[in-house]
Formats: sequence, C-alpha cells, structure tokens
Amino acid sequence: MLDDLDRNLLEILVKDARTSLKDLAAQVGLSSPSVSERLRRLEERGVIRAFTVDIDPLALGYTLQAIVRIRPLPGKLHIVQKLIEDIPEFGECDKVTGDDCFVARLFVRSIGDLDGILDRIADKAETSTAIIKAQPIRRRPPPLDAASPRDRAKALQAI
Repeated sequence: MLDDLDRNLLEILVKDARTSLKDLAAQVGLSSPSVSERLRRLEERGVIRAFTVDIDPLALGYTLQAIVRIRPLPGKLHIVQKLIEDIPEFGECDKVTGDDCFVARLFVRSIGDLDGILDRIADKAETSTAIIKAQPIRRRPPPLDAASPRDRAKALQAI
C-alpha cells in the first residue's frame, strides 16, 4: 500500500519524471537520501516500472494512428502475436478476452502504410481498424489516492 508521501512523490514524477532528487526532496519535505530510498523501494515493489520519455509520433512523421482489433485464424495465435511484436509501427498491444485476441495501437504515416502493414497479417488474422481522430485522455496511471473504487463511485453519484 502507498502512504501519502509515496503518492505525493508519484504525482510529482507523473508530471515530470526528470524532477531531480533535490527538487523532489524539497517538494515533499524529506532529505534527498530519504527520497532516493523511497524511490528505490517503489521500484523494488514494482510500483515504478520505468522512468521514460514521451515522444510525439507526429513529430516523427506518423500522421495517423489506428486502433486495430485482431482475431487470429485457428492455430495462428502465436504466429500473429510474433508478427505484431516484430512490426515496429505497433506501438502497443493488449491481449484481450472476447471476440478478438488483440487490441493494438498502430502508428503510420499514410493510409498506404496502414494497408501494407495489415496486408502482412491478413492471411493469418481478421482485423477491424478504426482511425484515431483525437485522444481526449492520454495514457495516465491509475488513481493514486487512497479511496477505494467503491468510495470514488459513491462520491461521483453524489455529484
């Protein structure tokens, strides 16, 4: 479980993962060694998985993003998964329950590129593709507050 200091550290790092130990310490009222130890423990517990960079795909020329639902044909699950892993334009992929086995985010420069990538898996899987128009909520961590989901639901109902 997270205490208030851990939550505060995480909130600061979510906004800017490059915040220095000195600045983190000043913002939470601890010494730099204490903050360093807390961060080490959060990493050991798997709460913090990585400190990363957020790259804008548009700045790299990827003008389109698509969500692709992928249903491998019988006996092709592992082959399709390997193809998805090997195609760098797939930025992320979730293995899911339901009619589809995979839901993936694809970064492409053009519709032609999208067709080319989907053609590589067409004989091994059925796909359903949606072009992303906007991203009203960017990837974000789950809530860091101590309230349970039930408490949050009650609070939302009261609004």
